[in-house]
Amino acid sequence: MTALNLRTDHRQGQALSPRLQHAVRLLQMSSLDFSAMVRDSLGQNPFLETDEGADLDDPPAESALPAVAYDETDGSGTNAAAAETAIGTNEGNDDNDRDLWQTDIASRMQWTDDSETSVLDTMAVDIGLNAHLRAQLNLLPLSARELALACTIVESLDDDGYLRTPLDELLSVPDFEPPPTLQEMQIALERVQSLEPSGVAARGVAECLLLQLQDIDCPATRQLAHRVITDHLNVLAARDVPGLARRLGESPERVEAVCDRIRRLDPRPGWRIGASHAAYVVPDVVVNKVRGRWAVQLNPAIVPKVRLNQVYANLFQCHRTAHDAELGAHLQQARWTLRNVEQRFSTILQVATAIVKRQSNFLDYGDMAMKPLVLREIADEVGIHESTVSRVTNNKYMATPVGVFELKYFFSRAMISANGSICSGTAIRGLVQDMIERERHDKPLSDAEITRQLAQQGLIVARRTVTKYRQMLKIEAVERRRRHA
Repeated sequence: MTALNLRTDHRQGQALSPRLQHAVRLLQMSSLDFSAMVRDSLGQNPFLETDEGADLDDPPAESALPAVAYDETDGSGTNAAAAETAIGTNEGNDDNDRDLWQTDIASRMQWTDDSETSVLDTMAVDIGLNAHLRAQLNLLPLSARELALACTIVESLDDDGYLRTPLDELLSVPDFEPPPTLQEMQIALERVQSLEPSGVAARGVAECLLLQLQDIDCPATRQLAHRVITDHLNVLAARDVPGLARRLGESPERVEAVCDRIRRLDPRPGWRIGASHAAYVVPDVVVNKVRGRWAVQLNPAIVPKVRLNQVYANLFQCHRTAHDAELGAHLQQARWTLRNVEQRFSTILQVATAIVKRQSNFLDYGDMAMKPLVLREIADEVGIHESTVSRVTNNKYMATPVGVFELKYFFSRAMISANGSICSGTAIRGLVQDMIERERHDKPLSDAEITRQLAQQGLIVARRTVTKYRQMLKIEAVERRRRHA
């Protein structure tokens, strides 16, 4: 018979508290996401306010980072000694409280002017694909039934502008008497396909491209493009120009010109209207050369201008009771948020400074002077863990006189040459780009030839590595470069 017994076992383990886990997630955020999080905290926490008087030209350590004294706090997040002192000196003094409130209100009123235009009034309104097509349909002389059927087609389009739902399944969507027929839905589809952008409401890639052939002015080119799309779309996708020329009975030069014209058509017409937004890269740190040395500083534009509202904090500390646990949690959260802001940007600045110290030759001479660098080197110098360096360099950017780079760009593995010297993959990639830029236009270099030339210089690199570097540089293959020449 199985016996049950109890046993005490002592083990040491490492666990992250929920607050520390959240701090790690904040460190991994991009600056835009982090600023959005701080703005949300400003709207939810009464003890946080925007530092409107901060000057963007001031040094980040004084103006951008919050100048708040972080004392040891008790369990509720408030300073016990300061609270007792404040209560002892201000208890029962309503005049002091009134002065605090009036001072705070007066400081806020100076930033408010009803005559000013709101920022929301100047924002552009995004128009989606469906609204864009409905606006065009409203200009056509259609009956109510015809307009409703066309709008049914429009509302069934996906983000790419395609109609993925079969027409027979759309017959039951509009509630009409008599019910619409398949022929009526086909007519409504053709009406929508005649709208802008060209190619919208297609039921496949081939139909989408065929709808855009009307934009080709030359009738002969338009006719040959129609044959290619209708009968040889797979050959076009495989970029087999000689085989396509044999099937069409045309010269390779003319077929290549027609294929290039087809590739300029848009296979996703829905993306042209309202769906896409330009994503701008905002550098976290700025690097400039000052008196012959590279200097690193935080970009003041990405540091949130937030501070602790001392008026509310002092009032709370003076009149705190046992029923104010929620406000105490808000005050603790506010101080913790400010501490995270300071720690985040201090760590970013330290890591960026260590990177620039090791990669100063890259800033002076370009890609071919990039040194091999791993996370452990930066972690040892800054005094943090490798995983923290990885999080800091994720989605963080550095503005330099030679361009804007992600911090991860400066890390690359070491590659040993034939003479035993060490170089980085970034340096070899820059050398490959330099060789292709200097090649003869009538005799471009293949990946195998580039590999042989690198071997002659003592750099043993596999051909597939050269191909990967060329693709990373977005350089076409040797065949296409030869045809363009």
